[in-house]
Amino acid sequence: MFTGIVEDMGTVESLSPLRAGTAITVATRLPMDTIGEGDSLSVSGVCLTVTRKGAGSFTADVSKETLSKSTLGGIRPGSKVNLERSLTLSGRLGGHIVYGHVDGTGVIREIRLLGEARVFHIHADPSIMKFMVYKGAVAVDGVSLTVSAALRDGFELAIIPTTLERTTLGAVRAGERVNLETDIVGKYVLKSLEGGGGGVTLDFLKDHGFS
Repeated sequence: MFTGIVEDMGTVESLSPLRAGTAITVATRLPMDTIGEGDSLSVSGVCLTVTRKGAGSFTADVSKETLSKSTLGGIRPGSKVNLERSLTLSGRLGGHIVYGHVDGTGVIREIRLLGEARVFHIHADPSIMKFMVYKGAVAVDGVSLTVSAALRDGFELAIIPTTLERTTLGAVRAGERVNLETDIVGKYVLKSLEGGGGGVTLDFLKDHGFS
């Protein structure tokens, strides 16, 4: 589980083909003494398991399905990726609950200036848009953000300079794809409503891990 607060921008060092996917090696400034083999890391919003680690780098295996359903299928050596270590019980939930299970990708249709910030207009599939609500949470390439507008063909985000500087979103351009993960709370709410149950209650939230 993650928070969507990016800790470092890593650089893809190498890609090695596997029978069932690709092994990706990423250089990072994260303290490697806090990362062990088997740990989960969010790589541009995708939860990956560390298989090996070295001095200032780690390697993780990416399955063919993940490559096909996320932007990791298009990365190359030299690509920048957002990195976040998994949340500890003593950590702060500075963003929102992020699992690293990408729902799909969206396409940046427009980027426009709003003072010192930038407004991103992202087109997304209806299967993703049904979870988008005004002022709701969404993870874009692993970055926890707030929806500033939910439209028929997509949604908008107003991204502040600090976020642009500290994540890969500062370098993306219109036409590029980004990984999207919608808010888990919204998924539970919709599932409850579609199931014809009694709706979301305190007992329902407790049963699904919210206490």
